Amino acid sequence: MRLTKWFLTGTLAIAATIQLCFGLPSAQAETGGKPLPYNVGQWLPSDQQVLEDWRADLIRKTDALPEGAPLLPVIQEFKELIENDPELYMLFTQMFEQVPRKPPFLTDPTGMPQIRNYRHMLVLMNHILTQAPEFNKTGLVGFPINAILDWPMGTPAGASAFLNDKVNRQLKKILNQWAVFLASPDSRHVLTDDPEKGWFGRDAQEAMPTFVEDFHCDPDQPHYGFASWDDFFTRTFRDGRRPVAEPDNDAVIANACESAPYRIATDVQLRDQFWIKAQPYSLFHMMDGDPLVDQFVGGTIYQAFLSALSYHRWHSPVSGRIVKTRLIDGSYYAESLAQGFDPAGPNESQGYITQVAARALIFIEADNPDIGLMAVMFVGMAEVSSNEITVYEGQHVQKGDQLGMFHFGGSTHCLIFRPEVNLEFDLHGQTPGLHSENIPLRARIAVVTDSQGE
Repeated sequence: MRLTKWFLTGTLAIAATIQLCFGLPSAQAETGGKPLPYNVGQWLPSDQQVLEDWRADLIRKTDALPEGAPLLPVIQEFKELIENDPELYMLFTQMFEQVPRKPPFLTDPTGMPQIRNYRHMLVLMNHILTQAPEFNKTGLVGFPINAILDWPMGTPAGASAFLNDKVNRQLKKILNQWAVFLASPDSRHVLTDDPEKGWFGRDAQEAMPTFVEDFHCDPDQPHYGFASWDDFFTRTFRDGRRPVAEPDNDAVIANACESAPYRIATDVQLRDQFWIKAQPYSLFHMMDGDPLVDQFVGGTIYQAFLSALSYHRWHSPVSGRIVKTRLIDGSYYAESLAQGFDPAGPNESQGYITQVAARALIFIEADNPDIGLMAVMFVGMAEVSSNEITVYEGQHVQKGDQLGMFHFGGSTHCLIFRPEVNLEFDLHGQTPGLHSENIPLRARIAVVTDSQGE
């Protein structure tokens, strides 16, 4: 799928990752004045100064390297792509020139630009590919590349560049290379008991007090027995920690991810203007034109998002047969065009990215005929776009069985139902939105009634 500049001209697009700018509502404002240490999902800090200090420290480390130090091959390829393509050379030059030269945009504590140009950007990305995210209770930076690109993404040139097919193919190669590091033993340098930065230290234990009881691990082993950062992030629950809601009742739909409800939409359309402020769902684009898409027109979508500190595997919401699976390539740093310099990106663009981001799509023919064919879509967000499907077409799964996983974190997902399906949602007393809280994996989230409403 090619998302070209046909709707980008003159638009300030793609979100920043900081919670304060332009007087837009912040997490602090939405929580009655109480500051939050993280943005939604805890992938990025809501405190602008924390994020600026993180970037400034990264710049100090890279600036201390010998001048002219070689880039990793995959970053060198990106440099050559930018410099050899006239359109990309123009866009990657302009995106830094178009960032406003005044606070709070792209300045370090001394007021100097933090990321100066695309060459500087490449050096910083080069450093990140051999690092794993450290724990930090005042502001986890779980999306380090996203943190580098926050303001350039929000310019007209950035909007065009990060929806370019060639750019996204190269970004996929870069993120795949980072994945190799994060799946290696070297990535365990942050899986320590350092009180502030280690994932098993004092501060992390305060943030995840039931970690040992919840997850398979061995505190007596180095790194709690985890083989890599990815092994840690795709950890599994201990038996009995997340029981399946009414396993023998096919009318009860179980939560597919450890996730917080974001939106419920009804009467969804085949094609809709997903780039506008309301970010309506556009089924044809979500499913990348799959032949099964017409069956869901007029139906219902439930969307929920995952947390950086949470569980990152996917599970079947129903018992049934796997009809089809698909991995769909997409963008990595594209966010809702209507948000401008979105202060909470990519979180406030969750509806939008279901149409354009890298995602996994699984169709299930439920055993319950009142559900019939349904779809589950798992959407990568920024760096978290390595979607792995672990079921095969024709396989029968029980409600609660594993379907796949996000590597290196989590993102957002959708359950998609046909219009014939009558649903009563159980969101555990919550209203869907950016500040809802996790509903446990495999817990009841909806009940299906038959066509007579019984």
